[in-house]
Amino acid sequence: MSMDGTGADSALHGTRIRAAIDVGGTFTDIFVLDANGNQTVAKVASTKNPIDAIMNGAEAANINWKDVELFTHGTTIATNALITRNFKPAAMVTTRGFRDVLEIGRGTREDPWDAYKEGTPPYIRRRDRLVVSERINYRGEIVEPMDENEAREVARILRKRNVTAVAICFINAYINGEHEMRMAEILAEELGEDVAITTSHETHPEIFEDDRFSTTVANTILAPIIRPYARDLDQRTTASGYEADVLLLHSGGGVMTPATAEKYAARLAASGIAAGAIASKYFASLCGHSNAIGLDMGGTSADISLAENGSLRMTDKWEVDWGHPICFPSVEVLTIGAGGGSISWIDKAGSLRNGPQSAGSVPGPACYKAGGFDPTNTDANIILGRVGTELAGGSMKLDREAAIEAMQKVAEPLGLDIIDAALATLRVANANMADAVRLISIARGHDPRDFALVAFGGAGPLHGVDIARELNVPMVIVPPNPGVTSAVGCMLVDVQHDVTQMFLKDAAEADPTDIEATFRKIEAEGRERLERDGVAEEDMTFQRFVDMRYRGQWRSLAVPVPGEIKSMKDAVSIFHDEYEKAHNFRREDFPVEIYRLTVRAIGVTPKPTFPKVEIDRNAQATPKGSREVWFHGQTKAVPTNLYDRDDLPAGVTINGPAIIDQLDSTTVIPPDATAYIDEWLNIQINVNTA
Repeated sequence: MSMDGTGADSALHGTRIRAAIDVGGTFTDIFVLDANGNQTVAKVASTKNPIDAIMNGAEAANINWKDVELFTHGTTIATNALITRNFKPAAMVTTRGFRDVLEIGRGTREDPWDAYKEGTPPYIRRRDRLVVSERINYRGEIVEPMDENEAREVARILRKRNVTAVAICFINAYINGEHEMRMAEILAEELGEDVAITTSHETHPEIFEDDRFSTTVANTILAPIIRPYARDLDQRTTASGYEADVLLLHSGGGVMTPATAEKYAARLAASGIAAGAIASKYFASLCGHSNAIGLDMGGTSADISLAENGSLRMTDKWEVDWGHPICFPSVEVLTIGAGGGSISWIDKAGSLRNGPQSAGSVPGPACYKAGGFDPTNTDANIILGRVGTELAGGSMKLDREAAIEAMQKVAEPLGLDIIDAALATLRVANANMADAVRLISIARGHDPRDFALVAFGGAGPLHGVDIARELNVPMVIVPPNPGVTSAVGCMLVDVQHDVTQMFLKDAAEADPTDIEATFRKIEAEGRERLERDGVAEEDMTFQRFVDMRYRGQWRSLAVPVPGEIKSMKDAVSIFHDEYEKAHNFRREDFPVEIYRLTVRAIGVTPKPTFPKVEIDRNAQATPKGSREVWFHGQTKAVPTNLYDRDDLPAGVTINGPAIIDQLDSTTVIPPDATAYIDEWLNIQINVNTA
């Protein structure tokens, strides 16, 4: 097994393999599994053109593209484009009088106490949002026909501006898309096929115009970025010998082909984040836990997810920039500024803070000796002995004295010695992450004591047990290769489409026959999408959901419904239960309203089979050395055994305190905790919170 990208298994050649590559902002992670269950992992630096990093990673992992039977890919290209706002010229066409919907939104503020704080501007400037006279009412009836002369004048203006994409967002188009379709035809005639045209009734057919417009705009501005990326990736892998479709991971926890990604580009935002959540659920299930909290802690941020009864929490509204929602279904992941590079600092009130500012990879923590001078979590860990003076198998040297010098910035003002300052730094960082876990668990009606914490990413295993103890989580699971766990997640997903249709009816009065007919219509569209993706009929499955709410509300909750709808009684009962979990409140005597029907069309892909390792009940672990390490609650440094993870056999038990090193991460086992290496080579840590 190789992690440095220089000595991957040559045995992969001539064997059918599956490859997953996750492109991050700093590193690109590669995970390869052959037919015999042999695994190869590699990590290379990300590049300006992400496809170059993919090809470099394939070379580092010694992948022969002719041997690849399935290639899945997670990417940050869409997320980064939204963050940096590096878009190509785009425009929006809307109903006269609705030009400013994107600014108005819900009329809310990110900070309700700051009346002067401006929100982030829309992705398309006001001067590029043009209007056409037309009107459809809430019943879908045409009140004012679309003025085609105005429509062609708008097309002429956009042609002069050389736009690459156009969003068409007409009021009430969710119920009747006739005018949007005609506008799209006119734009296609006038602008040519190279301009991406997106209609709101196809992208997000829902009643709230701000959500519908915002989602359509996000989809539109990303189309000119995703289209060439997806095509180039497909062409370069094909030229290298890969014969199947590239499968791109989307935010909903499924994959789609390049052709589908061109049409639903915004679904690629949060791609890599979803991969980590999927992987955490998978590794927890291997260890017998259907309830799992995922903690993906890297250099800059921590991504936290939750799975209950084997299902990830989902959301149908999320955003990269506040006030500009994207309403495609997405795995719910809470991201906070807490990573190895998060900076420890003192606020104006004299309190110690940690993050969200980060030293990042450049210049990095002070101990990297690459130009960073601020104290970070990594510096605190090296001061306390939890991290040694070498990382990545000795390829990176760390300077403890530089870390101590940087930590003086918080130690001296607070009157602390260096050790106490480092301990306080980690305590604040862990408290921040524990608070985030509470938001996604306790605040949603879940008890963390019923969950296992899956800690991964480069820094997750360093902090996992401390966070678990703060939350009374009994078990921490560290996957075999924490640093490339998100890449593993890319390999565990199916082709997936979420198709919705509005259905506003009181649940008690809704005709089950009408509901069933609508579901069948939506399923037909889902089947068409899967057929375009090349999914065979026998590999298709369909899941049904009814979104409901108490009458008078505008927020809704999705409730799964099995099979044919004959009565809404059971679905309404589940709704009351789920509502109570989410809001600690229920009103069984109050009318429930159906808001929307959704079908999740799934094309099942072959899943990898990870081989079990035979358990040796008499296995012993031999330390490679020891060092003094400081832990919370200890009055002095504790002699701590050091282990190399590659040398730990399945079945071995390690009592804390201990440090387990590997190429892509370090696992800390504090005093009174016990680690066990299972048959999948996961580290299962009994936290002993009592």
